[in-house]
Amino acid sequence: MSRLHDISQPLRADMPVWPGDTPFAHEPTWVLDGQCPVNVSRLTLSTHTGTHADAPSHYAADGQAIDEVELTPYLGPCVVLDMRHAGPRVEPEHLLPVLPSHVERVLLRTWGHFPHERWRSDFTTIAPESIDLLAERGARLIGVDTPSLDPEVDSRLLAHHRVRHHGMAILEGLVLDAVSPGHYELVALPLKLAGADASPVRALLRELDG
Repeated sequence: MSRLHDISQPLRADMPVWPGDTPFAHEPTWVLDGQCPVNVSRLTLSTHTGTHADAPSHYAADGQAIDEVELTPYLGPCVVLDMRHAGPRVEPEHLLPVLPSHVERVLLRTWGHFPHERWRSDFTTIAPESIDLLAERGARLIGVDTPSLDPEVDSRLLAHHRVRHHGMAILEGLVLDAVSPGHYELVALPLKLAGADASPVRALLRELDG
């Protein structure tokens, strides 16, 4: 049986979120006891909580909402690349030595250890030119273990806009600590949230036979 890797963040009350965004909360509304036969809970969260898929409408006024995007980029063969050495930004010269000649989905590991316990503003970002390179090699999706492709304080969102230019999809907030570089099958479908700018996902990698 093929081995599965769960590369999703656990959603919990004390998890760090983007500064100013909605904290995650999970609270019971019905409690299973002598008077009630079921447990039911209420969730409060941002569309960008934890491991999530950005919709084009997140950063473009005329972009598609998450329920309108094509789903095939989120399901299929992918390659995981180790970019822990890249520094503040992943440039094409970091990718070229390890990037296959043809790719469909690319996941980039940049953290030595994913910062589950606190917010980190010094996360590695992706150069727009690197997005162009991935698109030239056939990429339909880029995934990162950081909260954004672009810097926290840069409102231009240059990498995001290059992604949209090439018709690619985005996954952010992956947890790749326990995954070796190599080829896998990705499963990370967004929820069908009507009109939403993003969606949390349960992201999995399946090891390929052979």
